[in-house]
Amino acid sequence: MMIDFARNSVFKLTPIDSKEGHNEVSMMLTNNEQVLYAFKTIRDKVVITNKRLITINVQGITGKKVDYTSLPFSRVQAFSVETSGTLDLDCELDLWFSEVGKVRLEIVGNFDIQLLNKTLSHYIL
Repeated sequence: MMIDFARNSVFKLTPIDSKEGHNEVSMMLTNNEQVLYAFKTIRDKVVITNKRLITINVQGITGKKVDYTSLPFSRVQAFSVETSGTLDLDCELDLWFSEVGKVRLEIVGNFDIQLLNKTLSHYIL
């Protein structure tokens, strides 16, 4: 699934090791910036650092063209998390960025959304 903010898409993401996420964005990290969480779709990835959310859109048939979008936490106006339920096993994160609007991440699989909520609270508030 391509990550497309213009269409307000829901991104179905699977958690991956944060080291894999770090490898994807190491060249763009600032001083004291650390990768906290990383997720993937089939080809695309989302990395959450202590300063921003970075989306990695792999484009084209060969996948050599890549779009990196950086959304700094300083632009977050509000956020919410939704835990998984008995039948709905996905959890969700909604972030409202000024100038961009709502970004929704739907996380599938075993993931502690409450810990992510606490982490975001620490860095955003």
